Amino acid sequence: MGSIFDGFFKKGQKNTEAAEIEYINERDKNLDKVKVSVKIYGAVQGVGFRFTTKQTADEIGVTGIVRNENDGSVYSEAVGSAEQINQFIEALSKGPSPAAQVDKVVVKFDKNIEEKSNFSQSN
Repeated sequence: MGSIFDGFFKKGQKNTEAAEIEYINERDKNLDKVKVSVKIYGAVQGVGFRFTTKQTADEIGVTGIVRNENDGSVYSEAVGSAEQINQFIEALSKGPSPAAQVDKVVVKFDKNIEEKSNFSQSN
């Protein structure tokens, strides 16, 4: 007998291609830490996206936040090295949750993002 979560976790397993990534502005290459705000569009709410985004951020070593937005998208802020941020954006574009279907990721470099001590998720 299968688990009630079988369909949930199998839903997006074939989604190995990255969604479109749109960059709003250029990264300031003079800064040591890269700070980004990211908006993720698609079937990204109610599928464990925030939970798996936090797991991914912790594995990569970025700090920041992730939360659901009223328009059905997910919003995240992240701070890390250029390599860490690139990994994080790539992971978001593929959908860290196996049940997610990411259509588009919009990235904005923002030096004014507040640095956090860890990565957290909120509602």
